[in-house]
Amino acid sequence: MWTWLHRLASPPGFYRFAQALAPWLYGVAVPLLALGAYGGLFVAPPDYQQGDAFRIIYVHVPAAALSLGIYTLMAAAGAIALIWRLKLAECAVVAAAPLGASFTALALATGMLWGKPTWGAYWVWDARLTSELVLLFLYLGVIGLNQAYAEARAGARACSWLALVGVVNVPIVHYSVVWWNSLHQGSTILSLDALRHPHISSDMLWPLLLTLAGFFLFFAAVWLRRVQNELLAREGNARWVTELHEHSAGTH
Repeated sequence: MWTWLHRLASPPGFYRFAQALAPWLYGVAVPLLALGAYGGLFVAPPDYQQGDAFRIIYVHVPAAALSLGIYTLMAAAGAIALIWRLKLAECAVVAAAPLGASFTALALATGMLWGKPTWGAYWVWDARLTSELVLLFLYLGVIGLNQAYAEARAGARACSWLALVGVVNVPIVHYSVVWWNSLHQGSTILSLDALRHPHISSDMLWPLLLTLAGFFLFFAAVWLRRVQNELLAREGNARWVTELHEHSAGTH
């Protein structure tokens, strides 16, 4: 087990692992997203209060969940990078940041579109919206730090520190609707109480679960590819990269 983990943590080992896994993740994510979108748009009934406007939940909730999950992943990878100086962990941090920023921006945009018919305004300085906006700025900060350093490893370490400091905002985003008087509705499925007592009917729930799974698997596939690219950029002169290029040239 430990031998396998040690090999996986090495750049060539992880590259080969990602090369094998990413196509499978794409292959599962696409049908899940397609089936979830069909169920959410055409099978689920209109909400008794919001009508068809609620259907944006099938994009908004997965994007919001990923915005928090990706930053948590960055913080964990950042801690590993700072403690054990693993190049792979550094690549994981910088590869995840643009994806996290994209999903956070998508969560904010869909939330604004959902907020107009629900609250009568695209934006209010609500606790959940404000803390999610701060999360977007943290992602942009990580991206900016990575680009500001000429030396890749120094930039990655700075990004790791910011990821660790900024992770305190993740529980603030998640629990903001509980801790403060918020216009934003509580968690529909992403809480222990919601899992025990679902706040959504089953014919609305199953498409949401499918889109959640599809979004997470799609992120994982894209993230693996981005980590591969980071490894190639940093290990361009390494023997395993040269052998990889030679093997690729020999098969074409």
